[in-house]
Amino acid sequence: MIPLLFFSLKGYAQTSTEKLPPVTDYAEKLDTLYHFLVGISVVSCILVIVAFAYFSIRYRRKSEKEQGSAKVSHNTLLEFIWSFIPLVIFAVAFVWGWILYYDFKRPPENSLEIHVYGQMWNWTFVYKNGKKTTNEFYVPSHKPVKLIMTSKDVLHSFFIPTFRIKQDVVPGIYTSLWFKANRKGKFQVFCTEFCGTGHANMLARMHVVSLKEWEDWLAHDPYKGLSLAEIGKKAFQGRCTVCHTTTKEKRIGPGLSGLMGAKREFTNGKSLMVDENYLRESILNPSEKIVVGFPNQMTPFAGTLSEEELSGLIEYIKTLK
Repeated sequence: MIPLLFFSLKGYAQTSTEKLPPVTDYAEKLDTLYHFLVGISVVSCILVIVAFAYFSIRYRRKSEKEQGSAKVSHNTLLEFIWSFIPLVIFAVAFVWGWILYYDFKRPPENSLEIHVYGQMWNWTFVYKNGKKTTNEFYVPSHKPVKLIMTSKDVLHSFFIPTFRIKQDVVPGIYTSLWFKANRKGKFQVFCTEFCGTGHANMLARMHVVSLKEWEDWLAHDPYKGLSLAEIGKKAFQGRCTVCHTTTKEKRIGPGLSGLMGAKREFTNGKSLMVDENYLRESILNPSEKIVVGFPNQMTPFAGTLSEEELSGLIEYIKTLK
């Protein structure tokens, strides 16, 4: 059983880092601490089990006459050793972890800053030059990046497994984390705080590229040469697919096919025909008119969408016949 336990834990530690290789210096240091704790835990487990087995056999009662005749004594040196060694191990682990946490919470002064907004159920990234992206963002490699984050609705949690970093995203305040990627590639971002029906689909993709590629991307207009409807389609695919479909199929919200010009019944007993003003209001302030049969669950997009994206969404919905 003991060898099986040892090799199982060793295999788990190796497999976890092989599937998610560390991309930052912090991740490598954290993995080293993790392997240290796993190793110490395995050794401690073996020692406890061996000692338990030994004492159970060595000092078992062999006959009824031995009952109550055991003499209890102690060994001061032995008691000191088995108390002092764990104390040293715990102190080492604490100081080691504290140093890593201290580094994790102190971004370099020259860090590139990106604002991150979480809302049900997508991530919006805003750069210093005003460029916005949804559910994907780009950063340069070998340069410290600081994410300044907040939520527009409920509690979320921003997690990049390969970077070994996670931070709660809280409405009403700013939280932050930082990293410096050592290699280029695409890396998955998850929300790890249950935030409603579409929580599992609250994903984002981080692209780590060279500094030159990042500067070229930052200067590029993603909507250049696109019609309003095409801009709306692109915005819809990035922000709306968790809750809505382009057919009549209902998801969390109604399907959008044939919505323009249709009659909508509201929970307040009123109704109207869908037009551009209704679509605009429903996107920016969805709780103003709640359609019968659907929950009041959509997050307002006021301040998140540009006027170009908003107009594009309306034009795109009008094409969904």
